[in-house]
Amino acid sequence: MSNATPIPATIRPDEAAHFGRLADDWWDPAGSSAMLHTLNPVRLGFIRTAIDAHFGSARRAMRPLMGRRALDVGCGAGLLTEPLARLGAAVTGVDASHDNVRVATAHAAAGGLEITYHCGDVAQLDLAGFDLVTSMEVIEHVADKAAFVAALAGALGQGGLMILSTPNRTAASRLLLVEGAERMGMIPRGTHHWHDFITPIELHDLLANAGLAMGNPQGIAWSPAKGLHLSDNLALNYIVTVTRAA
Repeated sequence: MSNATPIPATIRPDEAAHFGRLADDWWDPAGSSAMLHTLNPVRLGFIRTAIDAHFGSARRAMRPLMGRRALDVGCGAGLLTEPLARLGAAVTGVDASHDNVRVATAHAAAGGLEITYHCGDVAQLDLAGFDLVTSMEVIEHVADKAAFVAALAGALGQGGLMILSTPNRTAASRLLLVEGAERMGMIPRGTHHWHDFITPIELHDLLANAGLAMGNPQGIAWSPAKGLHLSDNLALNYIVTVTRAA
């Protein structure tokens, strides 16, 4: 009998099944993941600025991640992994859904991109030494947030950069993301569970317990004039850089 302490699972099977059912529609900008297609350029703008600031790459460099390894956790069908590959990174994507990995693998191959995909729990995969670790809109879906953050920390190499985004647990997010966007069909019903949203303070403490330091979060807000955009308003959603604590 092994005396090893079991690694807590972070995957919720019902969440994996929910997103897996969306897999074949993931790359349709007018389909069930249309909101992600609208959100992705906003996240990429933040990510590119963070990459340049952290690694000292030139702002106009076409491939600022050349020679670096990137890991996207909860990658879905590859909406972020593919841009990271085009920025020059050797990219690995991890997702809990076999269907998502199937679609992501096929889409990358069709685009001539070499991306390594794994289906499984990041807490139970042997992943380490990545220069960049990203996880967009994922932590609110996991079963054990502390174990999930610890797994992300374990995958981050020395001197590496982590970028996370997640909805904030506020009255505004409940009204707009759960009661509004899902009821209006902008987001598939059952995607969000408001009580699982995490506040910036809670995320800061989880990261600190894993030996990580959180930067100043930036909001992803919505307005009729601008649509989704980076903002000082954290009420709806926020994105943040993370490094190893000094």
